[in-house]
Amino acid sequence: MMIKRRVAVIGAGMTLFRRRLLETGRELSYEASNMALGSAGMTMKDIDSVVIGSGPDAFDGVHMKGEYLLEGSGGIGRANTRVYVGGGTGVFTPVGAWWHVASGLFDTCLAVAEEKMSPLHPHPQTAFWSIFDHTTDRPLGVTLLWIFALEMRRYMHAYNVKEEEIALVAVKNKLNALDHPCAQLGAKITVEDVMNSEKIVSPVKRYDVSPPSDGAAAVILASEEVARKYTKDPIWVDGVGWNVDSQYWTNRELCYPTYVESAARMAYKMAKIENPRRSLDFAEVYDPFDYKELHHMEGLMLANRGEAPKLTREGVTQRGGEFPVNPSGGLLGVGNPIAAAGMMKVCEVYWQLKGEAGKRQIKNKAERGLAQAWGDLLQCGTVITMKR
Repeated sequence: MMIKRRVAVIGAGMTLFRRRLLETGRELSYEASNMALGSAGMTMKDIDSVVIGSGPDAFDGVHMKGEYLLEGSGGIGRANTRVYVGGGTGVFTPVGAWWHVASGLFDTCLAVAEEKMSPLHPHPQTAFWSIFDHTTDRPLGVTLLWIFALEMRRYMHAYNVKEEEIALVAVKNKLNALDHPCAQLGAKITVEDVMNSEKIVSPVKRYDVSPPSDGAAAVILASEEVARKYTKDPIWVDGVGWNVDSQYWTNRELCYPTYVESAARMAYKMAKIENPRRSLDFAEVYDPFDYKELHHMEGLMLANRGEAPKLTREGVTQRGGEFPVNPSGGLLGVGNPIAAAGMMKVCEVYWQLKGEAGKRQIKNKAERGLAQAWGDLLQCGTVITMKR
């Protein structure tokens, strides 16, 4: 019989997010893990199990990257698991750690997410080529940016959204990232700057897109009994959810992320959340493109369909707004080392709830937050909710 226990996050750590960092993936994993252990007041002797999250093996140029990262992540001699669902990996990694502890099999679990997007290729798009169907898709010469441009165009058309409204997300998140000590692309820019930036695949422009990055982030999860030995105010994981749709993007309505809604409903059911906008105080929403923040807000039911641009325009999602979204600066400002980017959002929810977010701290002390990631070929959603 499966035993489900309360599980808390009791430590978090994060490296710099940068392009072409000199550290190896092992070294980045070690740095993030060591910071998480230090913040929890633990050493590796206190850790029973390890879950590693990392993107395509091609990024690091090795095969079986879970084994390759063992040393840096502290997984040698311990129960070790690697999870991978593309860009959704960063949130799925602590979800994996959650079920290790919630099941009763382990009392503690270190969840580490790492990515090296820049060492072997001029651009990570070269590594993504193999995810497309070799018969139906590859002959089209398609790339991920090509697909995202189609999705952005479809979203704009379905809800009569203008490019300038979407650009507000990039302006907001890059400004927020100026307050993040690990950020790669914090900047004070305008909508005009976004509109005039280099066009990649219409309507996607340079400032609409997060940068390729290297980096790592980690959190420590513990059972209630163990958590209370290390902290007086554990941050509880109260909901987890994940969902994967078909890889065939041509057969789906691109204006709405059903897979995100399904993952969110799973997490909300577990957390007993009936009205997300009222029950949650803020959200760290996956934003590799500025339109994806809007897309995902709607999939998470934090906004009605087509309503997210209006909320952004009215300042609701600002750090000081009624419902802050990506007060960290998100992927657009902090950076996008794929698996580590989702884990960064989990770290940020933890720091916000602990009151340790520094200049990024939202004005009203938060009681409950959400982190979400998205990946694979427009098909995977992963969600985690946490509370004080």
